[in-house]
Amino acid sequence: MAYTVKELAKISGVSVRTLHWYDKIGLLKPSFYGANNYRYYEEKQMLRLQQILFFRELAFNLDDIQKLLSQNDFDNIKALYAHRKVLEEDIFRKKSLITTIDKTIQHLRGKQVMNDEELYYGFDIKLPKSDTYTCIAQGTPAEKMLAHFKKDEVVWTEQEWSEFKNEVDLLDKAIAQLILQGLKPDSSEVQKLIHRHYELQENFFNLTKDAYLALIQMYEDDNGTIKMFFEAYHPTMQEFMCKAMRFYADQNL
Repeated sequence: MAYTVKELAKISGVSVRTLHWYDKIGLLKPSFYGANNYRYYEEKQMLRLQQILFFRELAFNLDDIQKLLSQNDFDNIKALYAHRKVLEEDIFRKKSLITTIDKTIQHLRGKQVMNDEELYYGFDIKLPKSDTYTCIAQGTPAEKMLAHFKKDEVVWTEQEWSEFKNEVDLLDKAIAQLILQGLKPDSSEVQKLIHRHYELQENFFNLTKDAYLALIQMYEDDNGTIKMFFEAYHPTMQEFMCKAMRFYADQNL
């Protein structure tokens, strides 16, 4: 079924003006133009619009979205799994905060006693144990080795943790941009960003060469959270990061 721009605007919640703009910049072209130059959209375009909206929810700018969606190897299903993982983590955090609110209300009413730690359950003040960069399940050999190099739990202020997450996000977006530009993992531009990635990991690990290689191996072995995290930035990011990190280790550690 084909929808006019007004019909698509109605069912998607995206304004007609925005759809016109997406057409103008080449982000979302109609399937065809009909009488009086009317725009018509079919399933392929509707799925592309859905991807655009998901990436916008994840704070990607339009230029980045256009480059990602234009990749020959862009996989719509893999991208959806990545979006799902990010949203699941956000839902889990919000549910945790709602639980804390409910418990605190009952505590203030004298109907439930909360211990001190429960007052802060769900906040991003301490580094989450399930964080992508520090999750050590101690299952694979790489995870077991890396656990030996893990520093004591790092305590952050809420502002510090927010700033750190923002820097990680900007760094990963910058690396994804270089992938889109066709740069190689051993290029100077990529290696400069990998050096910063290395510095960020020093917040959590005593990064000897063995520790860094174990971190790389953990990234390579993962088919779950870490893989989905990287794929949210670019479909080939996991493999690219591992190659770039190995080159960095060989050259600098």
